[in-house]
Amino acid sequence: MRIAFVCKRRYMGKDVILDRYARLYEIPRQLAQLGHTVEAICLDYRQGAASRRWEHEAAPGALHWESRSLGHLGFGLFGHPARTLRRLRAFAPDLVIGASDIPQVALGAWLAGRLHVPFVADLYDNFEGFGQARIPGMVGMLRRAVRRAALVLTTSEPLRRFVIEVYRPHGKVLAMPSSVDKAVFHPRDQRSCRQALGLPLDAKLVGTAGGLYRDKGVAALYAAWAQLRDAHPDVHLVLAGPHEKALPPPTGPRVHYLGALAHDKVAQLFGALDVGAICVLDTAFGRYCFPQKAYEMLACRLPVAAADVGAMGELLANMPACLYRPGDAAELARRIEGQLASPVVAQVPIRDWRELLADIEPQLRSLVPTARQLSSADHNASATRWR
Repeated sequence: MRIAFVCKRRYMGKDVILDRYARLYEIPRQLAQLGHTVEAICLDYRQGAASRRWEHEAAPGALHWESRSLGHLGFGLFGHPARTLRRLRAFAPDLVIGASDIPQVALGAWLAGRLHVPFVADLYDNFEGFGQARIPGMVGMLRRAVRRAALVLTTSEPLRRFVIEVYRPHGKVLAMPSSVDKAVFHPRDQRSCRQALGLPLDAKLVGTAGGLYRDKGVAALYAAWAQLRDAHPDVHLVLAGPHEKALPPPTGPRVHYLGALAHDKVAQLFGALDVGAICVLDTAFGRYCFPQKAYEMLACRLPVAAADVGAMGELLANMPACLYRPGDAAELARRIEGQLASPVVAQVPIRDWRELLADIEPQLRSLVPTARQLSSADHNASATRWR
């Protein structure tokens, strides 16, 4: 098949194309490695960013990335749909996948309608919990796009149920969790990880990585630290990731703020910790998200203390020692203390990206009439001969 994929360029603080990061990179890559030709078009929301193309190795298929810029003062946004439609008319996709946020899902639905091909919506979170949703008309635009999708992918089972009950899409809705690169996230020697990051070798280390924002629930960890700091002089707090000015990380000789870390360094951090905190609030966002760092920590065999909400509550339902009430700093402190005293590592199977997309690929094939698939195969063979 020939598959078009549209998304934003920057995702969870990473560059999708250059960092080859997570869900928004792996969906196109894995589909290409299954033999399909994928044209991925990213919109870079930074003003003045350069537009360019890349070809990434993904045999036996083909994977092309194109980054589009908003241009000066963001005026490029207005011409982006028409330019993308012209590009995809030339590409002639068999289906369109829209992912990453409300505008890109809506764009994907619009493109698929103009091209008369099936549309697939990928929802890695409840986008109604994003700041974009406060703009008048955005939620309606999202719901209309999802309703017309032939297939909807969600990152969690709670989000799948929400989409079915609230959006009532015409197509099938499947939960496809995000995974991790097991070549990066795996058990490591704790002492070596601490040396690499300049952390204390013999202290008890607790912490987290990711967006250190109030709406993500990190305030509970900061308040729990105030209790742990006074009761346990051998415990240190380690944090990594961007933070908001209104809620800076705690300070002190036993607090280690590492800033924003590269992907492989995050794996080292999780290898260095004794307990990882997964902070989520009981909000429209938290109830339906699946925190990426949960699988990252669990793949590293790190004991965790996680908020009992949404997918995390379901995933760890049989391990109450790993769960705390969202926003409850005192209970989070007790769970961390329990994990330090008697560590419990959650036994959660983590399927890799190849397995996940291999399961989804037949669903995508079923959306495309056989005649189009044969035509697409002929087109690909011809392109290969003339390459």
